[in-house]
Amino acid sequence: MGRAFEFRKARKMKRWGNMARVFTRLGKDIEIAVKAGGPDPALNPKLRLLVQNARSENMPKENVERAIKRAVSKDSTDYKEVVYEGYAPHGIAVVVETATDNPTRTVANVRSYFTRNGGSLGTMGMLDFLFERKCSFRVAMKDGIDLEELELEMIDYGIEEIFTDEGEIMIYAEFTSFGPIQKYLEDNGFEIKSFAFERIPNDIKSLTPEQQADVEKMLERMDDDEDITNVFHNMKPN
Repeated sequence: MGRAFEFRKARKMKRWGNMARVFTRLGKDIEIAVKAGGPDPALNPKLRLLVQNARSENMPKENVERAIKRAVSKDSTDYKEVVYEGYAPHGIAVVVETATDNPTRTVANVRSYFTRNGGSLGTMGMLDFLFERKCSFRVAMKDGIDLEELELEMIDYGIEEIFTDEGEIMIYAEFTSFGPIQKYLEDNGFEIKSFAFERIPNDIKSLTPEQQADVEKMLERMDDDEDITNVFHNMKPN
């Protein structure tokens, strides 16, 4: 198991602490997917997976339906996905993904999280050399599945890591392999429990407990911002 596994285990411990925020963020993702590919999950692969993600997070069905209806209404909010990059205290690289209807508000807030906590907001693309973009799938285990054989079969689809975690199959691959892997899994009867797009650091940095607390303080403030959908960093997991 490689870096993807290590960082997934660390991120699992950083769950959103408030279910309302989870549902808000999932709702935004659903609206963006509907605007991009239409409201029918059968014809919109991204929406189909997001509906499954919502189910895995116990998001009520009516919440999902409302998000889809909002996206197709004339008065729907136009969310933009914007990425910000910078350095937290002690030289920790941080990538912040957002979905916002007011980029001016969002960039001001993100900048304040960096500067007020001893960090600095940088320019888009400055950290591309430090992070690899990956897609991941969490898949229900099927009877009779041999993981080694499955890995060999899926190598041509771009997978890089495959392992079991808590009785389910975890798959990591290059960001660009998302579509082909989704199609393979669905065509072969695998139940996709959830998916994610992640940024895995090429180089991790160890901090003292006191330094780590400084960084965690900034990350916690970002986690409370509803415009922020994901935060990735290269601080070594505990």
